Order: sequence, then C-alpha cells, then structure tokens
Amino acid sequence: MPYNRLGSSGLQVSQFSFGSWVTFGNSVDTGIAKEQLQAAAEAGVNFFDNAEGYARGKSEEIMSEAIRELGWKRHEYVISTKFFWGINGDVPNMKNTLNRKYLMQAIDGSLERFGLDFVDLVFCHRPDPNTPIEETVYAMSDIVESGKALYWGTSEWSAGEIRAAWEIADKRNLRKPVMEQPQYNLLNRTRVENEYARLYEDIGLGLTTFSPLAGGILTGKYADGVPEGSRATLRGHDGLVKVAEDSVNQVKRLAAIAEDLDVSTAQLALAWTASNPHVSTVILGASSPGQLNENLGALNALERLTPELKATVDEIFEN
Repeated sequence: MPYNRLGSSGLQVSQFSFGSWVTFGNSVDTGIAKEQLQAAAEAGVNFFDNAEGYARGKSEEIMSEAIRELGWKRHEYVISTKFFWGINGDVPNMKNTLNRKYLMQAIDGSLERFGLDFVDLVFCHRPDPNTPIEETVYAMSDIVESGKALYWGTSEWSAGEIRAAWEIADKRNLRKPVMEQPQYNLLNRTRVENEYARLYEDIGLGLTTFSPLAGGILTGKYADGVPEGSRATLRGHDGLVKVAEDSVNQVKRLAAIAEDLDVSTAQLALAWTASNPHVSTVILGASSPGQLNENLGALNALERLTPELKATVDEIFEN
C-alpha cells in the first residue's frame, strides 16, 4: 500500500482508505465493521473516515467499538469526523451551521462517541453561508489548538470559500485548512481537475476524495437496470438511476478496457481516481469484507494503468 502526504502537511495517509458513509449504523453492525476494519488494516489502510452525521452519530460509535475490540493502538490509525448538519434535532444553533457554539460542542460529542482524546482530521462538512467564514476559521483553529483535532479542512466547499478561509487563517496567524473532501470520480471531475487547480500549489491543498465509483455506477452493475438492494434504491439516492442511464455506453467501454487488463471495472475506475497526483487518498466504502477486498484490488489495477491507458479512459469520460 503506498502512502501519500496529506497535501503540504507531514501526515501520511494510505492511497486507499475506508469510510463508513451509508453503511455503518445502517447495513453494517459492529461485528461486520470489525471484519471490515481488520481487512482494511491488513491491506495497509491507515485512514478511516467518519462523520457526526453518518447514522446520526451511530457510525462513530460502531467504528469506535470495532477499533476497541480489535485492540488497535492510537498511533496505528488516522481517524476523521465532519460537522455541519448536527444530530440534536431542529434546535437553533445545532443544525446546518458552522457557528462557534455548534462546532465547539460537536467536537466534544464526537470525541465522546469515539472514546478518544482527539481525532486526526476534522472537516467542515459543507459551507455555511449564514456564518461568517472568519468565525468558522477561528473555531476550527481553536479546536486544533486545543489538541482535540490535529488538522482541519473542508468538504464540498468551493475554491473561493477554501481560499477565503486559508487567507483569513494566514492573516490572523491561525491554523490553516489543510485538506478538502470532494466527490471525485470519472463522472464528476470538474471541481477537482479545474476549479481547485490553483489551490494545490498556492496553498498546498490535499484531497481525501469520496464516491470514487459514483454510487456504484462505475462498477457496471446498473447496465441492465437497478439491482434490488443497490444504493439507487436507498432514500436520497434517486438521482443515481438517471446518471446510470446516461453513462451506460461509457461504462461499457471502461469495462472492455478492464477486461483486457484482467481487472474488474470497479478496480479500474478506482485506480484511475487514485492516479491523480493531487489525490492524497481515495475513500472506499463497502457493505462486506469481501466487497472491500475486491475494491482494494484496485492497487493491482493502478500498477497496470499506463499513461496511455489513462489517456484512453480520460477520452471516454471527457467533461
């Protein structure tokens, strides 16, 4: 497993990481989570992604229980959480915000659920147009300064918002945002490849990308319709069906290249995402240890993805 620096920081994260979005607390309990985390660690994964909003805090509890049962030492893994939506119901200052009151209480809540003294990474899960960025930057900087998190960053922020936060921190001598967590895959490329282009060199932005298979579309499983139990059948994922229908021919061409390489379509799509030099880590999701091990086979696909083949894939999925 290769390890990459998280942007300009000194922290090293595995090329592929493991996240609990959609699964932990929904289709995955502590027993399965334990098997998944063990499989990931055995493959060299050291970064495990989570969020307060995943299953309303239950995901953090399940990951914590699994790590505790596995007996991992704190120095052996990197763990994250994210804040924005809140889990305390429709209460003023506790929902859809990045104000100081919420953030300072949210970090304490996550640490309690994790049973940890600190998380390695903390993200602002979405931008908050109703809170001054300066207020959010001060709060996040204070969280890092207090030792409750080691690095902070953003998720799905625009380039302008990220730069504004970084410049405020720079002028005020505060802790700067280090990383961004955007969606990035063959069907969603513009933000990472174009919008953020100046940020990698200008501020040393690192990426922990999610949804590398576009909700399963890039596995090819939607080629003949929507399989029962697939993500497209879950609440809030209705749009996957339309995207899957529109990209059927592209995915079939990707599958043909994968077959020639003797890898799965999913493994090739994952390898393509990981081949971007600005991507520090690609977050994998899985509902079973077997599915996770299959996806981790993308390491072999990455070794076989020559510049010529990558260019061919790029052409198929041109923006």
